[in-house]
Amino acid sequence: MKLADVPPWLWIVFTCIAALSQTFRNAMQRSLTSRLGTVGATHVRFLFGLPFACLFIALMLAVVERPRALQFGATFWGWVVTGGLTQIVATALMLAAMQLRSFTVATAYVKSEPVLVAIMGFVFLGDAIGVVAVLAIVIATVGVVLMSVSGAPAQAGESRLKPALFGISAGAVFALSAVGFRGAVVALGGDPFYLRAAVALVIGLTIQSVVLSGWLLARSPGTLAEIFKAWRPSMTAGALGSFASLCWFIAFALQTAALVRTVALVEILFAQAISRKLFAQRSSLGETVGILLVVAGVAVLLLAV
Repeated sequence: MKLADVPPWLWIVFTCIAALSQTFRNAMQRSLTSRLGTVGATHVRFLFGLPFACLFIALMLAVVERPRALQFGATFWGWVVTGGLTQIVATALMLAAMQLRSFTVATAYVKSEPVLVAIMGFVFLGDAIGVVAVLAIVIATVGVVLMSVSGAPAQAGESRLKPALFGISAGAVFALSAVGFRGAVVALGGDPFYLRAAVALVIGLTIQSVVLSGWLLARSPGTLAEIFKAWRPSMTAGALGSFASLCWFIAFALQTAALVRTVALVEILFAQAISRKLFAQRSSLGETVGILLVVAGVAVLLLAV
């Protein structure tokens, strides 16, 4: 299937599926942090996600029409390395924030990224968005900010400043990662678009797995051993992460990173549900109002598409 034949709403479907899968993966990684540490829990999504990504691309090659030659030029390698390395840093910052604040609020901090994605996408990729889309991004971001300043700290006596810095920094670095991966998928050229997404995913995960495995072997070999001992939850987190990333990459192939990451704010709703169910965490009035603003911003964006 070529881009010209794709329904204009398909990127929204993939974005929502990616957000839901990512929420469950984040919850799984959060539960592994106390056992594996921040870097170890970060590595799980890459190391155990790579085999599933390879499986996805093998299935695609088995059924897809013969693809046009992909362009593995310097532009592609520059973007995929940028996306891969920044995603490692962003994931570690996100998990650190989740250790200090509730799962929902930490997710809200991270989701401060759409404005930065819009700016970076325009500057680096020339991705332009309309006035209504800008309004939607602003509304949703205000909701994120309101959520982040509401509610009590997760730990007695803990300042909101540290988790806020971790979470917002994660959002900024995730923004650069999103732009990097969209740049990589676009730079590959050729069709079908979903094969481009899968190829970029496999190469990105390979880079991430090699880098973090090397880091842990040099700095903390015991952590790497613990990761394999926790292979059951790690495998689940890897499968969810790989599937979520594939859906993200497909969405990036179809739409600008800014619009994809704005619709992705529905992840906060999913995080809210998981917080209640798995972590017995409740939201304050301010957090609830913030959630409603996020929903309103996403709704405005969808109506504008």
